[in-house]
This record gives sequence, structure tokens and C-alpha cells, in this order.
Amino acid sequence: GLFYEGVKILPWCPRCGTGLASHEVAQGYKEMDANTVTVTFKKKNEDVYFLVWTTTPWTLISNVGLCVNPNENYVLVESKGYKFILAEKLANKVLGDGYTVLETYTGKDLEYTEYEQLLPFLEVDKKGFFVTCDHYVTMEDGTGIVHIAPAFGQDDYNVGKKYDLPYLNPVGEDGCYTEGPWKGIRVFDVDLEVIKYLKENDKLFKKQKMLHNYPHCWRCDTPLLYYSKPSF
Repeated sequence: GLFYEGVKILPWCPRCGTGLASHEVAQGYKEMDANTVTVTFKKKNEDVYFLVWTTTPWTLISNVGLCVNPNENYVLVESKGYKFILAEKLANKVLGDGYTVLETYTGKDLEYTEYEQLLPFLEVDKKGFFVTCDHYVTMEDGTGIVHIAPAFGQDDYNVGKKYDLPYLNPVGEDGCYTEGPWKGIRVFDVDLEVIKYLKENDKLFKKQKMLHNYPHCWRCDTPLLYYSKPSF
């Protein structure tokens, strides 16, 4: 029972069709523009929204969980007629001073709270869409709540395995979607389409363009994906 087939998350060049070793990735970081978004995940059966920040809107179609830090405080606030949940330490930064605190919880209190699927395009084969806990969630930026897409990040995969979350990978080795409304389009070209959908469906709280250091392939200068591949 110690040997099984799972997946491994590795830096992947969709143009070359190869994984890269860590020393190869280290020499390929470059500044690039990112369309970051803060989105609203609706709590199941309640008019309350988790505020979640991500630098990779293209991964939101594969979301199956949210993650909070179990030891940090989170607040339910009312702001401009809406009720939001986010980290207490980041509330001022995200909302300014125009909000009222209604309740305070620890991250652990929120564990297993269910929410509605944000982009309802992929079917899941087991229970997902609930809040998980992990200490890797920091209070340095964002909202203190992280979205989990196990196919596209090591932390996401670890949390997904721990909570037995669904595993959704609608992206081929060429970096294009294989299903959903953006089928055939390269993931790095779809961020604006995702943001447009979120805005039209009242799920976009805020968008912001920012520069960040992102790994590129040293051979061909293509932005890399953190991509799951079968592995024993």
C-alpha cells in the first residue's frame, strides 16, 4: 500500500511540451503583467460571500475548494449592502473603513463551510466546494482566503489530497483548454474573458493589474504552467 499512481505538480512549458527542473526555472524569471482579481464566492443557502484574491483567473474554472489559515481570525462584515467574509487583518486594506463587523471567527471555525461553484462549467464526481484549512495561507496580501485548484499548484494539490477534493484539469499539455466555454484557447489568453464573465454575473469584486515575477521557459521564453502530470 505504499506505492500508488497519483500526480506530481511540475513547471511545464506548453510550447516545448516538457517539464523543467528547479534549476532551469530559477534562471527564467521575468516581470510580467498579471490581471489579478478579487472574486465573490457565495456561501451555500445564505446571502454571504467569501472574498477571494487570485493572480491566475484562468484557474478559477477548476476551483473545488477555498482555504483559510486555521489560527487566524476572520470576520463577517457588512459593506455597501453586502455581507463578506475575509481575514480580519486584511479587511481595512480590502474594504477601506466603510464596513461594520458583524461576527468574528477563527479559520478553524469556517472549516467545511459550503459555497456555490463559481464557474459552473465542469462537473465534479465527488463532494467539493467547501472551506479547508492550511497554515500556508498568509496575511501578507490578498484577502486571507485562497482558492484551491489541485491540478495547478503544489499547495493546492496537497490540500486537495488532504480533504479528498475533486480533481479538475481541463487544460491540455499545449496549454489550451480541452473543455468548457474557452475550449481551444490558450489559458494565458483567457484571463480577460474570465474577468468579463465574472463582471457580467456579478461575481467580480475588484480587478487590478500588477507586475509580478513569473517563471518563463529558458529555451523559448514561454510563460510556464504549474501543471499536474501522472506520477508514481
